[in-house]
Amino acid sequence: MKYDIIVLGSGPGGYVTAIRASQLGFKVAIVEKENLGGICLNWGCIPTKALLKSAQVFDYLKHASDYGLTITGEVDKDFNAVIQRSRNVAESMSKGVQFLMSKNKIDIINGFGKVKANKTVEVTLADGKVENYTADHIIIATGARSRELPNLPQDGKKVIGYRQAMTLPEQPKKLIVVGSGAIGVEFAHFYNSMGTDVTIVEFMPNIVPVEDEDISKQFERSLKKSGIKIMTNSSVEKVDTTGEGVKAYVKTAKGEEVLEADVLLSAVGIKSNIENIGLEELGIATDRDKILVDKYYQTNVPGYYAIGDVVPGQALAHVASAEGILCVEKIAGLHVEPLDYGNIPGCTYATPEIASVGLTEKKAVEAGYDIKVGKFPFSASGKAKAAGTPDGFVKVIFDAKYGEWLGCHMIGAGVTDMIAEAVVARKLETTGHEILKAVHPHPTMSEAVMEAVAAAYGEVIHL
Repeated sequence: MKYDIIVLGSGPGGYVTAIRASQLGFKVAIVEKENLGGICLNWGCIPTKALLKSAQVFDYLKHASDYGLTITGEVDKDFNAVIQRSRNVAESMSKGVQFLMSKNKIDIINGFGKVKANKTVEVTLADGKVENYTADHIIIATGARSRELPNLPQDGKKVIGYRQAMTLPEQPKKLIVVGSGAIGVEFAHFYNSMGTDVTIVEFMPNIVPVEDEDISKQFERSLKKSGIKIMTNSSVEKVDTTGEGVKAYVKTAKGEEVLEADVLLSAVGIKSNIENIGLEELGIATDRDKILVDKYYQTNVPGYYAIGDVVPGQALAHVASAEGILCVEKIAGLHVEPLDYGNIPGCTYATPEIASVGLTEKKAVEAGYDIKVGKFPFSASGKAKAAGTPDGFVKVIFDAKYGEWLGCHMIGAGVTDMIAEAVVARKLETTGHEILKAVHPHPTMSEAVMEAVAAAYGEVIHL
């Protein structure tokens, strides 16, 4: 079979790329070895949000009296039903991608794809049969998986990655989470909300280490308040799984400490899926686990492209989608501008949520900017107080000379739905004064953005 474009992988990079290519008039096929939607829809972004929603509702029920409500009888959870709901949501979303493939007349090839010479893709089917397909353009979007460290080998039962964390057969009484990035803290929050005793071990001085330091400190206070134990400047040197549970030997500034738990979740990052897909044979250049591409995602071998977690840049679903759209639009001959990786929003969906874009205060200072910083706490927000979610704040950073919006950092309820304002404003090169003159609706959480900007310019009203 001959196609205009073949895409390897059907995650949010791959399937979005395939759809946009079809819209542009290309004949498209997509190769997928598991379920449509990839990790994001099946084992990542979507099912984790379903778990976190169950945790949020459970927390609301436990605190119903805070809202003047009375629940008769004991409030409890069915852990297996919570897990099953998450799987049902994932399955539904995967079927949605199947519908989109059909709607856009995209051929689905089920099997393991490998790029070959002469713009060929070799696909090994489930029954072992091998088929070959050719295309004018081949786009690699094979994503990533949980990174496995030598001192933290995953057995899938006592030492697990994020996939197992979503489908544990029973709730652990004690859980150790190694790593405090988005994956680690989201699972820590979920299991803690369900009643598990959770300890986070983080190598860096602050949890969620990529975030602004003020955000990190507020988040650590919130997690500790909810009962999660946190060990920073610490590393798990080895684990022992010979007993009933798992023992983690943790190196700290004060010496070694031994933690015991039923399960240890390794959330120390991801590993790109670039092995055994034909890169070496074709001579496609890689560096440190990533496929090297130009600003339009062309590899060093003409006709072969790569997007998403397999290329340098933020390993985020929305980044992969944007890269894929840009890639095929360039192939189609449209005028496109390279992606601005300095204006990519990052979101963490624990409670409280975290959302950020642009430079942290520390990075802005290191870059030599003279800055204006404004903060507005949700404790001064009428909507947040009424909703019972006064924890957190919005922090904004501006260049004092030209008014450029350098960074925006939020922590609180629903902030992942608010960060897009800052992303769009930065894209449009909006200044702080323009944000102040854009009327924000009252009462809303989004008012905190305007108030934080006002604070940066000495015009804040509600502080």
